[in-house]
Amino acid sequence: MTVIRLLPIVVLLLQAVISVRTELVAVPVTVTDARGHQVGGLRQENFRVFEDGRPQPIALFHHGDAPITLGLIVDHSQSIRPKRSQLVIAVSTLMRSSRPDDELFAVAFNERASFALPPDRPFTGEANELEAALIAVPVEGRTALYDGVAEGLQHLELGHVGKHALIVVSDGGDNASRRTYADVLALARRTDAVIYAIGLLGTAPAEEEEDAGLLKRLCKDTGGAAYFPRSPSEIVVMATDLARDLREQYTLGFVPGERTGGRAFRKIEVKVTAAGLARIHVRTRAGYVKDTP
Repeated sequence: MTVIRLLPIVVLLLQAVISVRTELVAVPVTVTDARGHQVGGLRQENFRVFEDGRPQPIALFHHGDAPITLGLIVDHSQSIRPKRSQLVIAVSTLMRSSRPDDELFAVAFNERASFALPPDRPFTGEANELEAALIAVPVEGRTALYDGVAEGLQHLELGHVGKHALIVVSDGGDNASRRTYADVLALARRTDAVIYAIGLLGTAPAEEEEDAGLLKRLCKDTGGAAYFPRSPSEIVVMATDLARDLREQYTLGFVPGERTGGRAFRKIEVKVTAAGLARIHVRTRAGYVKDTP
């Protein structure tokens, strides 16, 4: 989903680029089978989109790899110190999955959030540069996860490519943010951003700073997924799976229905039907907020 406003939507159709200036809601969708494997090869006619229970004609359909505006939101607080080596593995694996034409940025957070790139460079296509900048950030202080995610959501709006995502690498705790979960969710519902997470949790009973539930909730509300690896090898596997999930999403677009009044949350539901597919799971965001006069 995207912030509802007038913007150019570029559609590649039969090798011709058609620019359309219209108001669309973009809906990223992941479809998996009973084993959790992604289902490819679906067509537009296999999908139905509902806004507040009302079917909406699909005006945009895309499937396949495409450039992404991608932000890494990386925990550098004191609680992550025992897991720093795992953090480095996660960041390195994610960066290796990027494309040269992606718009990459990163927010490092402890008790305050800061961008890894210089102020005059909002994005980079050099994954190695961003990885090195992140690894150089010291690990110290308390944890302001909500503030870091909020900074990332706002920064995504500066991107020039159509697909937006954040990946949070953290143990999930928050004890220093000025923002609240409600603030972050409100920001996310005004954008088309999908949020993923790699949760670096200890093997012992959860420490005070750890909160797997927070990460799961953040991802579910935006149509993403949270991964919780327990070993360095699992980090590589799960980070690779996360990147594949992001790259192989379907993107649907529809024109929002008319409604009078002020700001309102609109529920989104996507249904998929196809021959030979009985037990499938459809993952997308719960809805979006449309600002109306």
